[in-house]
Amino acid sequence: MVLPTLDSPPYDPTGLDRRDFVKVCSMAAAAIGLPAEAAAAFVENIQAGRKPSVIWLHNQECTGCTESLLRTTHPTLDELILDLVSLDYHETLMVAAGHQAEEVRRSVMEENDGAYICVIEGAIPMKDDGVYCQIAGHTSRDLVREVAGRAGAVIAIGSCASWGGIPSAAPNPTGAIGAPELLEGLTVVSLPGCPSNPYNFLGVALQYATFGTLPELDALGRPSFAYGRYIHEHCPRRAHFDAGRFVKQFGDEGHRQGWCLYQMGCKGPVTKANCSTLNFGEVDDAWPIGIGAPCFGCTEEGVGFTLGKFETVEITEATPPATYPPIFSSREGPNPWATMALGGIIGGAIGGGIIAAKKVSQPSEDEIGLGEV
Repeated sequence: MVLPTLDSPPYDPTGLDRRDFVKVCSMAAAAIGLPAEAAAAFVENIQAGRKPSVIWLHNQECTGCTESLLRTTHPTLDELILDLVSLDYHETLMVAAGHQAEEVRRSVMEENDGAYICVIEGAIPMKDDGVYCQIAGHTSRDLVREVAGRAGAVIAIGSCASWGGIPSAAPNPTGAIGAPELLEGLTVVSLPGCPSNPYNFLGVALQYATFGTLPELDALGRPSFAYGRYIHEHCPRRAHFDAGRFVKQFGDEGHRQGWCLYQMGCKGPVTKANCSTLNFGEVDDAWPIGIGAPCFGCTEEGVGFTLGKFETVEITEATPPATYPPIFSSREGPNPWATMALGGIIGGAIGGGIIAAKKVSQPSEDEIGLGEV
């Protein structure tokens, strides 16, 4: 497929000429790691009016994922919701309210039955028949089941929607769960993060709209392009970890020099996400480790909002270099076990040397006249 030329006739769905529109599609594809051919397909589909219709549901959450969406600049928010997708229902961003908003949701579901994208933000309370979160007289539990059940693709955005997040933290008074658990049997693309990077959402939405497929998913339903590697593997501080240079206290010399934050409770070795390679708001170092804070592990159930912030995690899947300095060993004095082992090695070497020396200094039988009888 050939990328459309920039000198083609003007294209003006919302005020953009074709040059700017192709540029927006190209940047959107590049941001999520798709080739130029994908950008060309975006342009063709959108020109033909095939933009994905999106119904975005809010549940138990802080709206942080939406706030993150509002801060995209490549493309900008208006380019995203007007040109690349059709954001038809979103309680925070839509003008309609009350009965009008509900009528919009129902009409979008009818007109795009089986083809729209259902985006779920926030955890779903299950305790006491889900009474703790209601929209227009419906519990979020029932609303999510209804809308997701008729969607062509379902995306759980943020950790709350993916596995319960903050609302499900102990003691979980509302019985909050994630969308995949509620919608067992349906394919739910999970985009955990607190908040989730909006470009991860954009990648899934555009791939589905353009090719009718979903990206490769891991066992937890997360796209491999965004959650295929541990943060520790591509952390800018990794070299300091390998060299055994660790921050001991916030503000110390190592911290000021950008040393590894593992001993300060960084969860990067057990957290899969693309935070370090796709920063938030297109601002360099706009992520926890980039500003000098340890990774919180927000994308991983059982890590974020569960383990202590400064609790050190066990590294079970070390990547090259395969060995690393013993970060827990004290450097105040020699390790007794190492001393014993080293003593045994040195003792064996000395003993072997003495025996060899005796053999060298001992006269041969010829020298003492025993060669002939």
